[in-house]
Amino acid sequence: MIVEIQVWHLISLLLSFFGFAFGAGKILLAQIEKRQAEMLAEQARRFTVIERAMEHGSTEWARVERALLELKADLPRQYVMREDYVRGQAVLEAKLDALNQRLNAFFLGGQANG
Repeated sequence: MIVEIQVWHLISLLLSFFGFAFGAGKILLAQIEKRQAEMLAEQARRFTVIERAMEHGSTEWARVERALLELKADLPRQYVMREDYVRGQAVLEAKLDALNQRLNAFFLGGQANG
């Protein structure tokens, strides 16, 4: 069996093949471009969410830092250090001991004379 193809049939067959290949490539590239656009949009959305979280985190850190500074400012006024308390207590006890000695001396001196 002999197959004879004329030149114009061969040319039209090649043009059809290349047209099909070009069309399929164009469709494939359009789908790839669409998928890349979707991926970029998703990444942009994630980036936006991360930016919002970072802004929220930075405002939260600023709030925590401000609260800590306020606590540092209020701490000396509201709380007494242990050493200060011990020193104050020692002064009070020394005064009470001195008062006790004076009262004992007064009463003992009053009994000796009386």
